[in-house]
Amino acid sequence: MIDIWVAFALDCILGDPYKFPHPVRFIGKYIAWFERVVTKRKRTKTSLRYIWGPFLTISTVALTFSVIFTILKIASSIHTYLYHSLNVILLWTSIAPCCLSKEGYKVYKPLKEGNIKEARERVSYLVSRDVKSLNEEGITRAAVETILENISDGIIAPLFYVFLGGAPLALAYKAVNTLDSMVGYRNEKYEDLGFFSAKADDLVNFIPARLSGFLISISALALGYNFKNSIRIFFRDRLKHKSPNSAHPEASGAGALGIRLGGPNLYFGKIVNKPYIGDELQSIKSEHIVHSIKLLYGATIIFLGICSLIYKIRFII
Repeated sequence: MIDIWVAFALDCILGDPYKFPHPVRFIGKYIAWFERVVTKRKRTKTSLRYIWGPFLTISTVALTFSVIFTILKIASSIHTYLYHSLNVILLWTSIAPCCLSKEGYKVYKPLKEGNIKEARERVSYLVSRDVKSLNEEGITRAAVETILENISDGIIAPLFYVFLGGAPLALAYKAVNTLDSMVGYRNEKYEDLGFFSAKADDLVNFIPARLSGFLISISALALGYNFKNSIRIFFRDRLKHKSPNSAHPEASGAGALGIRLGGPNLYFGKIVNKPYIGDELQSIKSEHIVHSIKLLYGATIIFLGICSLIYKIRFII
C-alpha cells in the first residue's frame, strides 16, 4: 500500500506529463494496429461482433497484464528497490486525479475572468457536445459532469483493481477503458468490432461506479456538503443514464452540491434530451467546478484510507 500512496503523491506533484511514455499510448497503438489489420479485408458483421471483437478485447487485456507482470517480476528478481520504483511509476500512470482536476481548473479560471470564449474552448476538449452556444451555466455543467463521471473510471476503478491485483490488474483495467474509448462507440463503424469491448467496460466498471457514488457521499460529509441529499439523489437518479455506470458518481455529486445536471444538450446539430440528475436547490455556478474537484480528492483519499485499513487488518488476522 505504501507504493500506491507514493504514486498518488507523485501524481499530485507532477500530474500526467504529456511526453512521458505512458502505457496507455502503447495500448492505444496496439488497438489501432489490430483495427487496421482486421478492417483491411471486408468482414461480416457477425464475425466482427463474435470473433474479432472479443479477440481484440481479450488479446489487449492479456498482453497488457502479461507485459506489466513480467516487467515487475524481472525487476523484483534484480533488486527490491528497482521493483518498487517501477511499481510506483506504473501505479502513477494508472490514476489521474491531478490531470482531471487540472482540466477542471482550465475551464474554471477563464470563467472567473469572464472569458466565455476561452472557457468554451477548454470545455470542448472534455465533452463531445456542441459548445458554441453554451453560456456560463452550460459550460460549468459540462465540466462538473465530466469531473464527477471520471472520478470512477479515472481514479476509483484503477485503485479498486490495484487493491485486488496490483499494477498489472490496474493497467489491464486501463486497457479495457482504452478499448471502450477507441472502439466502443455505438455507430456504424464500431457497433460490431467494439461491441464486446463496450460490454467489457460496463462489466469492469460495475462495482467501482457504485463504490464511487458512496465515496463521493462520504467525501461530501467530510467536506461539509449535503451528505443526506447526496445519498437521496444517488439512490433516486443513479440509473438515469444509457450507461449502467455513468450516472452513479454524477448523482451522488449533484446531490452533494445541490445542483441539477443532465438535461437537453446539442450533439452534432441535434438536440439530445437526457434525464435530469439532481434537484436545482441552487443555480449552478463556476465555483461548483472547484467543489467537484474537492469531492474528487476527498473520495480518493477516503478510498485509499479504507484500502490501507483493510490491508493492515488482513495481515494482523
